[in-house]
Parts: sequence; C-alpha cells; structure tokens
Amino acid sequence: MKTIYIVRHAKAGSSHSGDFDRMLNETGRKAAHVMGELLDEKGVVPDYVLASPANRALTTAEIFCEILGYPVERIEQRMEIYEGGAQRLLSILQQVGDSYNTVLMFGHNPTMTLLVDLLAGCAHEGMATCGVVRLECESDSWGNLRAGSCKLVWYDYPKRHQERG
Repeated sequence: MKTIYIVRHAKAGSSHSGDFDRMLNETGRKAAHVMGELLDEKGVVPDYVLASPANRALTTAEIFCEILGYPVERIEQRMEIYEGGAQRLLSILQQVGDSYNTVLMFGHNPTMTLLVDLLAGCAHEGMATCGVVRLECESDSWGNLRAGSCKLVWYDYPKRHQERG
C-alpha cells in the first residue's frame, strides 16, 4: 500500500517582492509545528518529500521534516507543484519510485484540494492553511495511481488543535 500526505502550506504574510517569495508569518510557523508534531505522534515516517519551491511551501515542508527526522536537503523541489494543476501533480506522483511507500507533498490551494478530490474520487472541503490529508492507495506501484484510486483516511488542520499552539 502507498500513503500520501497532501499538505497545504501554512499561513503566510504578504510580500513586496511577489507571491513566490511570501514568507510564513508567526501564526503559520506555529501551525506548521503543531501539524508536524501531530504527524510525528501518529508515527508518520516519510520516505520521500516533494514541495513547491515557493518560500511558504518549502518552509512548511522544512518545519515538518525537521520534526519528522527527514533530511531537509532531500526535499525534492518541483516548480510544477507551484505552477501546475491537479493532473500535473498526479503525473509527478505516478513517477515516484516504488521503493517509497510514504510520500508527503507540500503545495498550494486550490490545487492541493483539487488533487485530493481527484485521487479520492470525491469532492472534499477546501483545505485550510497547513491542512493535512492522508490518502491510502491499495496499489504497490505509484504508476498505478488514477483518479479515484485512493481512499481519504482523514483530514486535519491547525484550528482543531488551537490548545497546542
């Protein structure tokens, strides 16, 4: 079985230098720590991490990886996660090596919500900032991922854990 965690970047502030360079604000940093710790408590051990290279998504990924013990220098940055649609992200996932069983992907809305909808074959509420969806896919090959081929196991987000922040 393959497991995918789809993560929307944490809350970011505005930037005078453009959308790509937006940095996490204090609320976003706290939320990323809360959600990273939640995954750690659930025993999540990522084999492979993909992230948009946009500052807010990459920083969110780095915070999660530090908590989960995944080397930040091994995060694969893919511009397509920033620029592409759900079908393009599905294509990226289909190319993941089959030796990896647990993948984390960090990106942006609305694409991350649309990717969840595509993989789970159902409409899902829009993802909150730093929201995390766990999807399970019965196949033992990433190349077999298709629309509707995954089960949405759970969705969680920072506001459900305000007492932790």
